[in-house]
Amino acid sequence: MDAKKLFKLFISTFSLSMFTFGGGYVIVPLMRKKFVKELGWIEEQEMLDLTAIAQSSPGAMAVNASILVGYRVAGVTGAFVAIVGTVLPPLIILSVISLFYTAFRDNLYVGFLLKAMQAGVSAVIVDVVIDMGGDVFKSRKALPVIMMFVVFILSAFVKMNVIILILICGLIGALVTFTARRTGKNLL
Repeated sequence: MDAKKLFKLFISTFSLSMFTFGGGYVIVPLMRKKFVKELGWIEEQEMLDLTAIAQSSPGAMAVNASILVGYRVAGVTGAFVAIVGTVLPPLIILSVISLFYTAFRDNLYVGFLLKAMQAGVSAVIVDVVIDMGGDVFKSRKALPVIMMFVVFILSAFVKMNVIILILICGLIGALVTFTARRTGKNLL
């Protein structure tokens, strides 16, 4: 195993986790920028696939995505290094904050700062949706676009349970993959 690559993976996941506020939907575009565009360790489509898997897996999306990226880059050791790099910053930050919780809890400026950060996180999430949704449209395949709109409508307006939607989409994906392997035609 290449120690330099593992160190770079650790530093990358550590810094992404350290300076990202807002969870998995915020860290994914930064991971994409780092591992796809800057380092070239993962292809664009593969990052989209890893994001979908991370989102549908139980647990924190940022940790799930880090595990998948780490495994893809350097196997089981890479997954472990990525987990440590991703989990360590919040653990350190929360440990320090817990020491000063009462001072932070009542501070007006901290409250304003957190409200401002919520607005920033919302903007990043909208950017991710537009960016990744655009990639789906660029593929020029009807099934992913139809699924995207149907799932949005069922989730936002019909208030269908998200777990059921994930299971249905997973089943459709499995059927499409099975059919593609048997016939040689890929719908996704």
